[in-house]
Amino acid sequence: MSKKDFIHINDLTADQIHEIFDKAKWIKSKFKNREHYKPFDGMSLAMIFAKPSARTRVSFETGYYRLGGHALYLGPNDIGIGKRESVADVARVLSRFNDMIMARLFDHNHILELAKHATVPVVNGLTDHNHPCQIMADAFTIIEHLGSIENKSIAYVGDGNNIVHSWLYLSMMIPIKFTVVCPEGYKPDMELVKKAKSTGISDINISHDPYDGVKGADIIYTDVWASMGQKEEAEERRKIFDPYQVNDKMISATGQKTLFMHCLPAERGVEVTDNVCDADYSIIFDQAENRMHAQNAIMLYLTGN
Repeated sequence: MSKKDFIHINDLTADQIHEIFDKAKWIKSKFKNREHYKPFDGMSLAMIFAKPSARTRVSFETGYYRLGGHALYLGPNDIGIGKRESVADVARVLSRFNDMIMARLFDHNHILELAKHATVPVVNGLTDHNHPCQIMADAFTIIEHLGSIENKSIAYVGDGNNIVHSWLYLSMMIPIKFTVVCPEGYKPDMELVKKAKSTGISDINISHDPYDGVKGADIIYTDVWASMGQKEEAEERRKIFDPYQVNDKMISATGQKTLFMHCLPAERGVEVTDNVCDADYSIIFDQAENRMHAQNAIMLYLTGN
């Protein structure tokens, strides 16, 4: 049987996606009840971090440990992936030592090459192109709060980045209404938008009006305006994105009860105000917690547990 990897959300079927959501609910309940469940006993996870992240490291390392396994952190100085050593060789060597590989990388081609040459399952912990673990956790969080993800209206406000791309991949498998609310010149990959629209599964829109774009939204979602690797653009982006700050006025513009989401870390007072982050409709910390449960469910799925 060929190994399974988790690189893009639409590598899965809709049924498999829901199977992972069900598994996330199940494993979260086990953890909350402190039930003993150690399917990864005696196993190891190699975690490659070309791009550092506290949340990704803690959620994967803690989650894998609580499932009985050992997670090994490999930082930028431990593995110069694609520089000091070829991606293919890294994949082959780590596969000899470990039962699974998670990688958080800059170059999306590196995760594709890693999966191609590894003989163990590979999980995409983030690339500049997409962030599938985050959106699986986000969708699971929406299900917890609204009962389902199907046909929910999600307005993403900000840069058309890797978070947006992952929502677009999800929209190819599960029907949602997804609106990207962004300034001109900061759209997501338009070929991917075209591909998502062509499936006919979801209602995909791009709006440049920050208030009209969020009307009727069940969820307003945002992220930092300048991601890692774009910090030299931060001041320029602040001026361009200023009308797109998620604040009380924007939340009110939806015209209905709306939840707020952010993948964190947030630059409070920049892309979102403190009032919104700390409001009772903010579910950002549920999202953060659910990263671990969704990722555990993904790893359990990949290993047949």
